[in-house]
Amino acid sequence: MITRRLCLRNLVESFRLGSSMSKLGCRYNLAFLSSSSLPQAREQFVYSDDESADVDWDNLGFGLVPTDYMYIMKCAKEGNFEQGQLNRYGKVELSPSAGVLNYGQGLFEGIKACRKEDGRLLLFRPDQNAIRMKIGAERMCMPSPSVDQFVDAVKQTVLANKRWVPPPGKGSLYVRPLLMGSGPVLGLAPSPEHTFLVYASPVCNYFKEGFAPLNLYVEDEFDRASPGGTGGVKAISNYAPVLKAQIRAKNRGFSDVLYLDTVNKRYVEEVSCCNIFIVKGNMIATPATNGTILAGVTRRSIIEIAGDHGYQVEERRVAVDELMDADEVFCTGTAVGVASVGSITYHNTKVEFRTGAKTVSAELYSDLVGIQKGLSEDKKGWIVEID
Repeated sequence: MITRRLCLRNLVESFRLGSSMSKLGCRYNLAFLSSSSLPQAREQFVYSDDESADVDWDNLGFGLVPTDYMYIMKCAKEGNFEQGQLNRYGKVELSPSAGVLNYGQGLFEGIKACRKEDGRLLLFRPDQNAIRMKIGAERMCMPSPSVDQFVDAVKQTVLANKRWVPPPGKGSLYVRPLLMGSGPVLGLAPSPEHTFLVYASPVCNYFKEGFAPLNLYVEDEFDRASPGGTGGVKAISNYAPVLKAQIRAKNRGFSDVLYLDTVNKRYVEEVSCCNIFIVKGNMIATPATNGTILAGVTRRSIIEIAGDHGYQVEERRVAVDELMDADEVFCTGTAVGVASVGSITYHNTKVEFRTGAKTVSAELYSDLVGIQKGLSEDKKGWIVEID
């Protein structure tokens, strides 16, 4: 047994990466492994539980920190994805006429992996992200991985980058699955080839305010999405158009922008990167996902948790006047978690809302995080443990 362990250790040492990747703290070269061989690789290559990347975990924000590996899987005209594999994290080669570059044919998702005190790694509802990607892919005329393929790719990416998962209480590993039209196309048409790619980065708070309440600005000049468009799916083309309004708002001291519907300009839709909720007494309301609003995984989870707490939860149109009259307002999303809103400015009128430890959002956030981090019992079957 000792001899075998030494042989395996020597094998691991023989596959150490070059000095350029060593600066990133990369330890094992899995680039030659296909996903079908990963189970065997787990037996051969010993991942040290106490090994940690060289990161200042106490000052971790929400910026890209390159990790060791990414996962790539391709799909040709037949519509079936080939066996994917782990590759070293790095640049992706695309044709100048790739569908994603010329016509924005692409989708993305966001998932977080958390580390428990005992070292186990947990994913929160990755199947829901897989289902949402399938729905989005149909809207964007793209094939999509199966739910099992999607979840397996996420698991492999997290496991290969295990040492980049922050310690408990220091953040999480943000996993970004991408589906893009990678084949060459000149005339407007679906791409002849598609690539599914998963990469990851350790992150902490999304907003620079950290856990401080947000200050939102209601945007009534620029639109985020219109009926019949792609606002209800996580298309990459939804996000660049919000940058102008977002930058303008941030330059004025606001955290982010809250958009109104494009038809009436009086109903609340969502923030640039997250869903929104209002609280009035025992009632919690959030705009219905009617095709212009993204059906957030965290949004759905908070709705269920709030119902368990006895709150009256309504998914419906929320007028901006009702928003400004709320007791409390909060946002939800994978990246932002549950973020309390301290104030909203609309037509030069600023209204402040209840914040603090005894708010509804704090109560719901506590339950959500307890499940996500394995601190409380998962009675809903939302957690997927990575073996």
